[in-house]
Amino acid sequence: MTEQHSHQFERGTDGPKVIVVGVDGSESSLRAAAYAGGLARRQHALLAVVYVQPVMTTGAALGVPVAETTDEIADDLVAQIRDAAERLKGIYDIRWEFHTFHGDPYNGLVKAADDLKADAVVVGASEQAGHRIIGSVAIRLVKAGRWPVTVVP
Repeated sequence: MTEQHSHQFERGTDGPKVIVVGVDGSESSLRAAAYAGGLARRQHALLAVVYVQPVMTTGAALGVPVAETTDEIADDLVAQIRDAAERLKGIYDIRWEFHTFHGDPYNGLVKAADDLKADAVVVGASEQAGHRIIGSVAIRLVKAGRWPVTVVP
């Protein structure tokens, strides 16, 4: 008796190939990046570091240079990641890429995970009190049920 197997792409069947981690410069997001880096190293996966640039129409309307500020945050994050990667070069080899998406953090991470064909998503726990009422990005990602989501405290 022979069984026919479908050759469709199936996420996470042989371990993750792409791990997306959301970073925003907060302590919890940097811990999430370190955790995701360890996962990527052990699984020989690509680490896709994602910064979602907020679209703040209110700030722009008031003349605040929002784009410049968020570009500076992105540049600073890339510099920190490159510095950490250089320090670990030869000790740990991790393949990583940095991506910037625009929008609110939840929709930006969903788009990133979809576009990059993520097998897993890692985020830091929210440090904002209001998220207990509205729901944090992490909770919304878990409820979406599209990828395994790890929340790092």
